[in-house]
Amino acid sequence: MSTAGPNPTIGLTTISRTVASLAVGVVHTLERAVAGDARVRTARGNAWEAVCADRARADQRAELDRLVAELAAARAATRGRQPVG
Repeated sequence: MSTAGPNPTIGLTTISRTVASLAVGVVHTLERAVAGDARVRTARGNAWEAVCADRARADQRAELDRLVAELAAARAATRGRQPVG
């Protein structure tokens, strides 16, 4: 009689990796089915979105800096016109 125990090479990490791999496969397949092949996110697409977001933030910062400079100039001009009392 031999007692066969559990396979020592299959552990908790192997099971969780398998489950994670299957989940990624399901999400990827679902994304292709719902969004279509042309709209599936890629590393290149993600990088381009990040570049566009950085540019948009830089534009917003520049606009805010311009507004602050305008306000500071207007305030300085107003102070310069006030009579000394």
